[in-house]
Amino acid sequence: MTDFESVFDTTPTGVWAAPGRVNLIGEHTDYNDGFVLPIALPHTARVTARRRTDGLLRLYSTLGDDGVVELSVAELAPERVPGWARYPAAVVWALREAGHPVGGADLHVDSDVPSGGGLSSSAALEAAVALAYHDLHELSVSRPQLALITQRAENAFVGVPCGVMDQMASLCCTEGHALHLDTRDLTQHQIPFDPAAQGMRLLVVDTRVKHDLGDGAYADLRAGCERAATLLGLPALRDLRPDGLAAALDRLPDELRPLVRHVVSENERVRLAVKLLPAGRLDALGAVLTAGHASLRDDFGTSCPETDLVVETAVAAGARGARMTGGGFGGSVIVLVDEPDTDRVSAAIAEAFHRAGYAQPHTFPALPAAGARRLR
Repeated sequence: MTDFESVFDTTPTGVWAAPGRVNLIGEHTDYNDGFVLPIALPHTARVTARRRTDGLLRLYSTLGDDGVVELSVAELAPERVPGWARYPAAVVWALREAGHPVGGADLHVDSDVPSGGGLSSSAALEAAVALAYHDLHELSVSRPQLALITQRAENAFVGVPCGVMDQMASLCCTEGHALHLDTRDLTQHQIPFDPAAQGMRLLVVDTRVKHDLGDGAYADLRAGCERAATLLGLPALRDLRPDGLAAALDRLPDELRPLVRHVVSENERVRLAVKLLPAGRLDALGAVLTAGHASLRDDFGTSCPETDLVVETAVAAGARGARMTGGGFGGSVIVLVDEPDTDRVSAAIAEAFHRAGYAQPHTFPALPAAGARRLR
């Protein structure tokens, strides 16, 4: 008997999986209509599901302790579903809000995407639910459209004003590639990304410092960027060219200048990375990562002592470069290292955390994996 059968006393229709992600470069640019370059991780959220005809949404998570959560699909509304269940409920609500006549289902949820690590565990769950519902209810919705629907689920139902990068990465990444995404029009290009072929590794260091993007700090940053764009008469900060940055900063209040400087310079770092990777210049990407971290730390203010320590220690130990990835305020750092230096850099980070009295970080290789798919 499967776990689904033991919980719901019926057989499932199928199993769907969607990955977490790390973003190589392009942080806090997505809600500014900018450019991003994420890869999908092998870690996934998995949804085993069966369609229901009585309008009930029944949810069970192996990571929760609340048993089966039972909801009426017709009565789903923001702020009415607590805890982890609000993420799958949000997707069903958003599908209905988008005009898709979806009904109930039994959903059994499991995940090995680290929660709170800045690796998009929530987007992975949302994408897996969206794809399961897409197949169960025989919808005809493109992957980018599903990403927009799941983004609205997180914005309007969960209450996190995120951009669309995480959902697009989970739904649209392909194995062995980074996703070069224009978040304004959702134009995407798959850029080959194979560190091993160039004798390198991309490591993820989960600092185990948990972050909560719904606590207001993320929303404040987004509001600041939108205010700056309005003051500059721009649709979004993506429209500010680097050669106009200095003049634009002179027109802004002091508190908005660092935000604008980060967004403009980060978009340029994405453009540079997209030139380096196809040219086989992964060795030069390290400096781009480290510069991105300095911008997030000094201008955007989303780093913290633990992520700064990882970056400083990794670079001092010989890494090509490193930066925090994700929304910030904790979470994870990516570290680009030459293959022979992997153990030495990892050990140096662990020792630095020990000396600082921090909990030991979890370090693992980031392998560019496939996006959301049906497993069976």
